[in-house]
Amino acid sequence: MTCNLGKSSLRRKKRSGSPMDAFDQLPPPVRHWVAQAALPWSAASVHRVWAKSRAKGLTAEEALQRLSNAETKTLSRDRHSTAFILNSRT
Repeated sequence: MTCNLGKSSLRRKKRSGSPMDAFDQLPPPVRHWVAQAALPWSAASVHRVWAKSRAKGLTAEEALQRLSNAETKTLSRDRHSTAFILNSRT
């Protein structure tokens, strides 16, 4: 079963716990960002980037930009997403 992950050469990871509960605990701007993300992010991964960014004193917008940068970097490693990177988040 491929679910909604699409065609990707990136390794998939098994998750534990309730993904919806973890998602519901994210701050609203982060939940909105995840809903628009190109990759199927885990709430733990998003929270880790968000928390580190905010701990460094970055604004919410800067932290969201850091998430976008992380996503772009990850997509650049996926050989199936080359065309997508050119059209992603503008």
